[in-house]
Amino acid sequence: MDKILITGAAGFIGYHLSRNLCDSGYEVVGIDNINNYYDVGLKIDRLNQLKSCPNFTFYAISIMEKDSLDDLFREEKFDYAINLAAQAGVRFSIEKPYKYLDANLTGFLNVLEACRQFPVKHFVFASSSSVYGNSTDIPFRESQNTDHPVSLYAATKKSNEAMAHSYSALYKIPTTGLRFFTVYGPWGRPDMAYFKFTKAIYEGKTIKVYNHGKLKRDFTYIDDIVGGINHLIRHIPDNHDIQTGKTSKEAGVPYVIYNIGHNQPVELARFIQLLEKYIGKDAKKEMLPMQPGDVYQTYADISGLEEAVGYRTQTSIEEGLRKFVDWYRQYYKPE
Repeated sequence: MDKILITGAAGFIGYHLSRNLCDSGYEVVGIDNINNYYDVGLKIDRLNQLKSCPNFTFYAISIMEKDSLDDLFREEKFDYAINLAAQAGVRFSIEKPYKYLDANLTGFLNVLEACRQFPVKHFVFASSSSVYGNSTDIPFRESQNTDHPVSLYAATKKSNEAMAHSYSALYKIPTTGLRFFTVYGPWGRPDMAYFKFTKAIYEGKTIKVYNHGKLKRDFTYIDDIVGGINHLIRHIPDNHDIQTGKTSKEAGVPYVIYNIGHNQPVELARFIQLLEKYIGKDAKKEMLPMQPGDVYQTYADISGLEEAVGYRTQTSIEEGLRKFVDWYRQYYKPE
């Protein structure tokens, strides 16, 4: 049974991935600092769900605790490591920039150093579609320029990609970076728009609709995200070139980046209509202009992922939102 580390295991993606990999036969070790960026109770409930998995072990460790992280790597001897731990949120990065430097840069460096000192077969890390900024070159391809982030959060994710590439080049650590596109679903993050909208609609409160509902997002259901990661874990890169995403013997760097998205952007106004339909109540809307740090649209080219492992996301926005609302109703009992 291969042993795999998941950082940020109490988080939205970390929880679902832990369950998925446990069911796939991995021995999963999860770590998380369980911070209060959003409801700690939700994180604890996720971890309680994972207690039913006999091959899951949890440690309350932060990736910013270098000595504890090194000790864990030394003792557990991981075959694979997946870094999902990060300070999330585009708008929060404008309010609390130093939290992003601590978690997303220093913490990420600690994970890279641990992978260098205690080598793993494959290091996988979470990047973000935010690195594409407000590019009008759509759909977004892994090979296009990402030098113009419009938020500090995006800048830290771009930095993660560069840092990981340097360690892969220097120390030949096989590395895959994953650019996630607006992940949603049950057990999700309360700071995300779909979650906040659902809560407000149930409570009869007004939702803030930015850019008058004309934003577009490539919403990607959580099961499709973790399915893609599962497929990629054993797909270890060998002499990949970040610029092309194709094998390049000249590059000599075992590093690659993939988009994971649904490849079908949805306008925010349509998204709200679907929530209203599944909740059974109309939303009270406050139409507002564009927010600082936000982007107009995201749209993933997922041909790289398809070519690499034959994987394509399956869940429609209709099915995904219905499943989320069903979970929300069961968990919060708003009616």
